[in-house]
Amino acid sequence: MSKPNIVYIHSHDTGRYVQPYGHAIPTPNIQKLAEEGVVFRNSFCANPTCSPSRAALLTGQYAHSCGMGGLANRGWSLPVPEHLITYTLNQAGYTTALAGFQHVVRDLKETGYQHLLSEGSVRAGAEERARNFIAENHDAPFFLDVGFGETHRRGKGFDPPPEGESKTDPRYVKPPAPFPDTPVTRQDMAEYIDAARTLDRKMGVVFDALEENGIAENTLVICTTDHGLAFPNMKCHLTDHGIGIMLIVRGPGGFSGGQVIDGLVSQIDLFPTICALAGIEAPAWLQGNSLLPLVNGESEDVRDAIFAEVNYHCCYEPQRAIRTKRWKYIRRYDNAEKWALPNCDDSISKTLMMEHGWGDQPVESERLYDVVFDPSEAHNLAENPDYVDVLAEMRERLDQWRAETDDPVSENQIMEPPDTAVSNDPTDISPGDKHYPARDMII
Repeated sequence: MSKPNIVYIHSHDTGRYVQPYGHAIPTPNIQKLAEEGVVFRNSFCANPTCSPSRAALLTGQYAHSCGMGGLANRGWSLPVPEHLITYTLNQAGYTTALAGFQHVVRDLKETGYQHLLSEGSVRAGAEERARNFIAENHDAPFFLDVGFGETHRRGKGFDPPPEGESKTDPRYVKPPAPFPDTPVTRQDMAEYIDAARTLDRKMGVVFDALEENGIAENTLVICTTDHGLAFPNMKCHLTDHGIGIMLIVRGPGGFSGGQVIDGLVSQIDLFPTICALAGIEAPAWLQGNSLLPLVNGESEDVRDAIFAEVNYHCCYEPQRAIRTKRWKYIRRYDNAEKWALPNCDDSISKTLMMEHGWGDQPVESERLYDVVFDPSEAHNLAENPDYVDVLAEMRERLDQWRAETDDPVSENQIMEPPDTAVSNDPTDISPGDKHYPARDMII
């Protein structure tokens, strides 16, 4: 089989809140992709913060392993950009192009893309740039990165619905799982749904371009997001509300037929999957596993656990997690007594939660959840003597992973930020607008 084209199409802050995952959110283009491809129901990011999540996916390494501890717009940048998948694909004869948002390095020259399609702002027009690129005559297989920011908050709210369409009526909206059903949370979710509808419309332009140019069958489409919704207790948190992400893949190699796969999957598994599918030797630094045995029915699992972490978002809040099919264990490596509120985007839902004392909620250094009987991860079993053996096993497995991956973070050692990094004080309420001065280079 010839090397497939690859379209990596991704969003900000979408979690699994799209139609194929059972939500009343009209995303027909993403739904069509799911019905034609493969939906991974238990897919997770490696870090529920923007830049580290994307860096982990694109390097096939955990965030602390690739050195991406915080946000590119706050002064962090991938220290070894040559580990990005673009460099590997360039050497394998691919044409690589960036049509939208990347958020991994500060200097676009370090991305490794042969073609930077944006001229000016990337907040608009990524779908058109992608469509035009797809329509070109290509002598080599291509890797096209199309990033959208529609479901990222703009201030406290979200982007509007598609042009010409009515806003979602908040009276008939169900808020995200961690939240009470109130007029405020319904309104906030209704605005998110409008943004998701716009995201779907733009993604549909790219999907249609593949069909219109007759290359859909030989194009691997990877549709995903960086982490959970930008609501309290979701984005920047290691519960499934934060690390659970949509992952829908369509194309050659078995990614077809409307399959639904329940095996645990990490985004760091995508790089080795692409290598296996395209017949490329996998780089030595990869820490994930190919998904081909899952989609081809050779195995029900390619891993028995996923791992995730948080280091910096708007401020330092070091945490690690292991999740199996039955258990979730989360460990903090600071002495915090309360949540770092700057790590939660401002919103009307955040204001509501603060009015009810969310900012004074105690923080537990260890948490253990039974995700079968407690899928919302609301009841910490770490202090329950009935689960002492489970707790010991999960502690051991997490420590083993940290040792194997040379995790620099511990109770006595922090992940040092670069000199360029800017950060909030953990006692702040709002993230504010602290950005690295050269943020315009980030796109």
